[in-house]
Amino acid sequence: MGYWGHPAMPIPFVDTPPPSLTTAQMIEVDRAMIEDYGIVLMQMMENAGRALATLARERFLGGDPRGRRVTVLAGTGGNGGGALVCARRLHGWGAVVEVLLTAEDARFTSVPAHQLAIVRHLGLAVRRRSALEEVAAPALVIDGLIGYSLRGDPREDAAALIDWANAAAAPVLALDAPSGVDTTSGTIHDPAIRAAATMTLALPKRGLLEPGLGETVGELYLADIGVPPSLYAGPGLELQVEPLFATSDIVRLR
Repeated sequence: MGYWGHPAMPIPFVDTPPPSLTTAQMIEVDRAMIEDYGIVLMQMMENAGRALATLARERFLGGDPRGRRVTVLAGTGGNGGGALVCARRLHGWGAVVEVLLTAEDARFTSVPAHQLAIVRHLGLAVRRRSALEEVAAPALVIDGLIGYSLRGDPREDAAALIDWANAAAAPVLALDAPSGVDTTSGTIHDPAIRAAATMTLALPKRGLLEPGLGETVGELYLADIGVPPSLYAGPGLELQVEPLFATSDIVRLR
């Protein structure tokens, strides 16, 4: 069964809520992963995209994506890169995947640009806002437009794609945060994605837990991107985090 029923594979709930992170703290996690531990952005992006594809398959596509239409919205930064990994994975599992970009390829930062090049090499349909009328009605929309780098209201193509996703009949699964939501304050900008579910990464972002965001964030999941417990406990964060992913790479928070 898909979105309107139950997930094909149960995803465990977390009994005790883990610590949450501000945007500044998540930036520090990313910095420490790369500079202190040598876990490069490509690895984190692959982990995020694989988990996102798994959640899409199990929660929204009934455990079998073959022949199901999925539209992936990808911005130019890390959030878009994770969404592009998800697009590649779902394509490999038999889904019919279309990708909508916010900008031309040259504006993508280096690691997401690498993921986009792979997607293009695979022959997936990759379109821009001007070709929205060519997009077939999907069973699921993946939101990878804007992550914790949000600065004010989404604009131009990002805003147009948010409006398109909100008007679609399909559920939206957001990566890390619904595009248009501030991950520290929980401020909902205009426009903002109204997600059926959000899969956030590493630890929950504080803004997603603010009261009144339930209809924007939807079901809230947390995915493992390989952050070592010692990183959380180190200087700059000093958090004690239990092994959240001992039995599953994805857990449900709400």
